[in-house]
Amino acid sequence: QVAPRMRILVAIEAVDLRKGIDGLAQLCRERLGADPFSGCLFIFRSRRATAIKVLAFDGQGFWMAQKRLSKGRFVWWPTGKEATRALQAHQAQLLFAAGNPETEVAPVWRKVS
Repeated sequence: QVAPRMRILVAIEAVDLRKGIDGLAQLCRERLGADPFSGCLFIFRSRRATAIKVLAFDGQGFWMAQKRLSKGRFVWWPTGKEATRALQAHQAQLLFAAGNPETEVAPVWRKVS
């Protein structure tokens, strides 16, 4: 489950999704400059933009999940000179649904009167 307080990092550069847990953890250290044991949720995209993989460490071991689209591609993906881009939990949920995380939604926090 993606919790609101989780730190979520999206790798900007596409990767070879044939890599397993150890290969993606190594990418976190070498290319992203991040600790794969930090509890962050790391999201990677395939070169053809038809699949994503998610890597997370829960304190006992790693979790890895993959989503491959049967039709279409992940249209939105961040660009920039940095290695990663941070997302909020609701933005990650939109990305997992092959949507655009930059879509305007209701405010994340509203004052209760």
